[in-house]
Amino acid sequence: MRRMTTTSERVSGPLTRQVSPRVSQSVFDGSRLRVVLLVDVYDGAQQQFLEAYELLCNQVASVPGHVSDQLCQSIENPSQWLITSEWESAPPFLAWVNSEEHVRMVEPLHSCVRDTRSLRFHIVRETGSPAPNAEPGKRRLQASPRIGDGLIRHALTFTVKPGSEEKVAKILADYASPEPKVDDSTRLCRTSLFMHGNRVVRAIEVRGDLLAALRHVARQPEVRAVEEAINPYLEQDRDLDDPESARVFFTRAALPAVHHVTSAQQDPQEERHALSYPARPGCGMRLAEVLARHDEAAADDPRSPVLRSTIFQRDDIVVRLIDVSGGLAAADPAAALGLSDPRQAAELTAFAADASAPQGAAASSRGTTPGPPAEKQVGRDHRGGHDEAKPSELARRLELARMELVTDRRSPDA
Repeated sequence: MRRMTTTSERVSGPLTRQVSPRVSQSVFDGSRLRVVLLVDVYDGAQQQFLEAYELLCNQVASVPGHVSDQLCQSIENPSQWLITSEWESAPPFLAWVNSEEHVRMVEPLHSCVRDTRSLRFHIVRETGSPAPNAEPGKRRLQASPRIGDGLIRHALTFTVKPGSEEKVAKILADYASPEPKVDDSTRLCRTSLFMHGNRVVRAIEVRGDLLAALRHVARQPEVRAVEEAINPYLEQDRDLDDPESARVFFTRAALPAVHHVTSAQQDPQEERHALSYPARPGCGMRLAEVLARHDEAAADDPRSPVLRSTIFQRDDIVVRLIDVSGGLAAADPAAALGLSDPRQAAELTAFAADASAPQGAAASSRGTTPGPPAEKQVGRDHRGGHDEAKPSELARRLELARMELVTDRRSPDA
């Protein structure tokens, strides 16, 4: 019998960073990732599926961060297949799976697939030998298990045609809430919907099975009516009666949670806010990581107004959902914004330079138009010799990032 491999035996490179016990979810600890894709293939389409997979795996092999993959077929049901892949860490996988390249790459699979289910895991311990092409220094294991609060967090985002924002906000605010109970083990707990210019973000919290909850919501008549009502205003066309059109739309709309932290403080009068950060091209993942590091460090600080923080990121879309003690207006803008270092702000974000710039309906109205480097907007801390953003500049950026709340609903027994 093989014994469990320890990190000291198997890992010759640096260990993963020890994450705070207050962090229940994070893709930024550097540990390796195992992705499991469960696939239900149409009867008779097995050979077509195999050929599509062989073309796909040759393409995936060249994706940065990819280590290895396996294709398996059930010994009990020929229609059930399993694809597993290993990645050096979560960020390169997420960058690929959320890209337009991935949407195009997997398209040949969908004509022969009835259903799929994707699961992602950090590797905590392992036995046996490493993959033959894996670099030893990159085979890092998650240092310790994370303890969650039983909630799964996810978001969807899409844009509407400029000029339609008020109509869309009214439609999204006035619908009847769906039945929160999905089944005996799954329940919708909270839905928070925000807008920033013409971008809509819907964040949901689920206890149980996220996929089951999403499918449950999509079937509800009241939700279906809302989705049909906003169709004419969407920038990306979709046909919810066409499974392929709906699949592509919701694939592109997915905005996964990449980090969640809960502080030691509690406040029954807390307020929920969302901030949308104008990431510079190609900087979305790095920006999300910087925000995650800030929130993790602040979790044990009793002065921090942020009680909980969830960071959602896809490509250069970065949204931070925060529960704030005492309200956002009274909060320290540096703590609330999570991005007080002017050099990082200049490198990673493109906040508009002029707070008096026209505040139109398009995405550029709330700080998404690239502005001049932030170094020109900061003061000098003569005590430490380092630049630091002025409180007024931080407050301005906070206001530019702040999203407008459309609706925030909790199930009665959440």
